[in-house]
Amino acid sequence: MFSKTDIEKYFNAEKAESWVFMAIGMAGIVLAIVFFLFIKTNLCKGMAIPLASNGLILAVVGFTVNKRSDQQRIDNVYAYDMNPAKLKQTELPRMKKVMKSFVTIRWVEIFLFIFGAGLYIYFIRDFRQDFWRGFGFALAIMAIVALAADYFAERRGHIYTNGLESFTSKNS
Repeated sequence: MFSKTDIEKYFNAEKAESWVFMAIGMAGIVLAIVFFLFIKTNLCKGMAIPLASNGLILAVVGFTVNKRSDQQRIDNVYAYDMNPAKLKQTELPRMKKVMKSFVTIRWVEIFLFIFGAGLYIYFIRDFRQDFWRGFGFALAIMAIVALAADYFAERRGHIYTNGLESFTSKNS
C-alpha cells in the first residue's frame, strides 16, 4: 500500500542521487580543466570537451533536482492527506512525463556511448588522431556513467509512479 513514507523515500532518494550527479559533473569539469590547461596533449584536449559538456549537464541537472526535491516532497506528503486529488491531477501526470523523458534520455545516452566508442575504436591505431580518440573515449565513458545513474533514477521512478497510480485509483 502506497503511503506518505513512500513519497518521503522517493524524494529523499532523488535528492541523494542528485548529489551523485553533481559530484560526477564536477569531477568531469575539473578533469576537463586539468586536461585542457595543464596536460595539453591532443588526447587530453579531445577528452576535455565531452568531460566538460557532459559534466556541466550532469551538474546542472543534479543541482536542479536537489533544489526542488525538498519542496516537492513536502507538497506531496501534504497532498496525500489534505488533497489526494492533487496527486492524481498534478503529481501523477508529472511523473508520467518524467518517465517518458527517461526513455528519450536513455536512447540519447546509448547513441552517445556507441558514437564515442565508435570514434575511439575507429581511431585506436591512428596516433595522428589522438584528439578524436580522446573525444570518443571520454564521450563513451560519460555516456555510460550517465546511463547507469539514470537507470537507478528510472527504476525508482517506476516504483513511485506505480504507487501513485494505485493510490489515486483507490481515492478517485
